[in-house]
Amino acid sequence: MKASIKKISDVKVEITVVLDRSDLEPARLKALEKLAGEVKVAGFRSGKAPSNLVEKHVDPNRLASVSLEQAIGDTLWKTFSEQKIAHVGRPDVVVKKYVPGESAEYTATVEKLPEINLGDYKKLKAKKDAVKVSEKEIEAVLSNIQKGFAEKKVVRRKAKLGDEVVIDFTGRINGEPFEGGKAKDFKLELGSKTFIAGFEEAVVGHESGDKFDIKTKFPKDYRVEACAGKDVVFETLLKQVNEVVLPKIDNKLAEKSGPFKTLKELKEDVKANITHQKEHEATEKYKDALILELAGNSKVVAPEVLVEDQKRLIRQDIERNLQFHKMTLAEYLRNMHKTEAEWEETEVNPLAEKRVRMGLTVAKLAAEFKVAVTDEEVAAKIAELKVVHKNNEAVLKQLETPEVRADIRNRLTTEKAVEELVRLNLK
Repeated sequence: MKASIKKISDVKVEITVVLDRSDLEPARLKALEKLAGEVKVAGFRSGKAPSNLVEKHVDPNRLASVSLEQAIGDTLWKTFSEQKIAHVGRPDVVVKKYVPGESAEYTATVEKLPEINLGDYKKLKAKKDAVKVSEKEIEAVLSNIQKGFAEKKVVRRKAKLGDEVVIDFTGRINGEPFEGGKAKDFKLELGSKTFIAGFEEAVVGHESGDKFDIKTKFPKDYRVEACAGKDVVFETLLKQVNEVVLPKIDNKLAEKSGPFKTLKELKEDVKANITHQKEHEATEKYKDALILELAGNSKVVAPEVLVEDQKRLIRQDIERNLQFHKMTLAEYLRNMHKTEAEWEETEVNPLAEKRVRMGLTVAKLAAEFKVAVTDEEVAAKIAELKVVHKNNEAVLKQLETPEVRADIRNRLTTEKAVEELVRLNLK
């Protein structure tokens, strides 16, 4: 076998491989083993006949084709290994010459991981945000705790903001009902702003037993395209008004909400929880900023095949999130006033390339730091995930596969590399 490499770009090479009889014969024997199950040879079970007998019963053209595929597969991966080509994606193979059993020549064009020249990773300018917790944030949490212990009592009076009402309603656009526009015994907190503008305010002033129409309009960017910007009338029946009685925010409330004796202790716990959450968010933001800055200071070319993979993943994530909100991508794009091509050009493509550049930078960084992940660390992470997904048989099976274990090892490697980057730059 003779192989030569031609550089097409920083991330693409063309390999030319010339094979002779010594390369093709092992591939022919492997091909006969594969084809043994396709032919019937008297006196032998399927797939058990000797190769010389299989060859007499198999179509010569079929044998030649499978032999060539086998030869290319064996020699191409060997070439990648010998030439230390870290390829990505599927090679584009073109057969230039083939004489079965005698000689063959083919070219394989493939994208490879680029050479990455890291910038100075010890003197990055990114700063970690200082974490502060305001009294307003603490009060907001206390208010939610207060609402959790609220008592509700039925009252015979006109509804006002802050009350909970029980209503039946049917929405109509141009006199016709629409999907999702009808409900019975629906509980609504007036002033919560969970309904479209004008609805909750229109309930205020009515009392139980009242039937009335609420005329309002859906916003232009409403998630359901059929309703967006449309005038709507809700035929409404107010069935019950509940006065929400909030407890005082004091020591008694603190005792009810946890192992606290005083309101001061509860506030300290709330502040600690908010601080912990903000600290985590600030650290993650700082990590991203460091990696992005380092990628910008380094020579990193993003292979097209990796960018395309990221574009596909980004699109899948966005469509999955839109489905959760009962919106299609087409509706989302209309609300954004963008065509699909404009969206991909201005949002998806830049994000995909940025992710690839950051990922390659971290991979190079891990090699630079000589990061090592032990089998014990991988096993510990898998054990942790098994506890989290203990009721999901499909996930538990996946955790046993080599592919998932390799992915976990890569993630742990990345985490270690980024932690070291943070340690070197945290000021």
